[in-house]
Amino acid sequence: MLQKVSLGVKNIDKYRMLVSSELMDEVENLADALKGLRLCHINSTPFGGGVAELLSSNVPLMRGLGISADWQVIRGDQRFFTITKSLHNALQGQAYPLIKMEATQTAYKSNNLTNANELDPDYDVFIINDPQPAALRHFCDIPNAKWIWRCHIDSSEPDDATWQFLRPFVEEYDAAVFTIERFAPADLKVPKLAFIPPAIDPINTKNMPLPSTLWREMLDNLGIDKRRPLAAQISRFDPWKDPFGVMEAYHLAKEKVPGLQLALVTSFAGDDPEAWDIYAAVNEEAEKDPDIHIFSNLTGVGNMEVNAFQTASVVVIQKSIKEGFGLVVAESLWKGTAVVAGNTGGIPMQMPGGLEDYLVTSVEECAEKVTYLMEHPSIAEELGKEGKEHIRQHFLMPRLLRDELQLIKTLIDG
Repeated sequence: MLQKVSLGVKNIDKYRMLVSSELMDEVENLADALKGLRLCHINSTPFGGGVAELLSSNVPLMRGLGISADWQVIRGDQRFFTITKSLHNALQGQAYPLIKMEATQTAYKSNNLTNANELDPDYDVFIINDPQPAALRHFCDIPNAKWIWRCHIDSSEPDDATWQFLRPFVEEYDAAVFTIERFAPADLKVPKLAFIPPAIDPINTKNMPLPSTLWREMLDNLGIDKRRPLAAQISRFDPWKDPFGVMEAYHLAKEKVPGLQLALVTSFAGDDPEAWDIYAAVNEEAEKDPDIHIFSNLTGVGNMEVNAFQTASVVVIQKSIKEGFGLVVAESLWKGTAVVAGNTGGIPMQMPGGLEDYLVTSVEECAEKVTYLMEHPSIAEELGKEGKEHIRQHFLMPRLLRDELQLIKTLIDG
């Protein structure tokens, strides 16, 4: 059988002080209508990425609402995950000529077949996340089950050959979910299309309020000088997150903000073999400046430390070139920290109003905005307050639960 991620149960009532009573009532009414439903999320890694972050809160909350929810993780060797990382990149627009080779297609399909044979079939609804396990539905014959494919990637301009390979598998699903409407390829034909942005969990260790004495001590233990300004980017080391562009912007900003420090905090996942090469290259570049600090989940920097970095930074940078959503934007704004981010994908929906002025498209623009906020901390503080309220209203976990339960109820009701 596939690995089931071991999780507990979370009480939805803890969120009543954070979101509207109307939203909470919607969630509970939908859950009552679906009580006892057997639901299974499937993805490719139990840690180290946005999907794992979402499921670690989503599944326990579903259980707390009376849904019999589980999370299973597919298996694969390095060759398979090298292929699927290329599929991920190709959905975001990078050319992938190897997808035309029969050997590549066979390796992808045979791995999905193997995982399909090991899948626990005893569920009413399966939610399959991203391209790695997208062919599971093709190889599974489970009577009366509903199948949802959830794409977390900016697939608005995919590599055509890659999309034409994946599209027949996706079109076997009962529904497909994208973060925003623009991400859905125009030629996709499924019975139900839904557009559901992700959300953050405001009470987990990454997002709960930290006493200043605690986050100061944590950063001190990690070698950060609390007396000097700090900027941070928290994300996988991935070309789409542009860590080298972040370092360039930092160097430009530091010319006007003496003593500026930069923390680059990354996480490794089992389904991302290319991250190691990028990590080595980033480290090599960072060694040229003692004020650039590199941290990862492999060196003891976990959710609580990420919380400390996002809380302590004057500015959090998320200079993505492509981005499905960018949970770290919502996480940082939730802590009242100003964000300078790439004007791409799902990021702009998190930064409306005055926050829009801090969406950037170049290294130089990023440096300019970071410098301005460093020199005007009161404006950074106001932006943080504005951002936190926007996240509270639109991007906390109960809203995601409502949207998912609405979709599931629609499919179950036929």
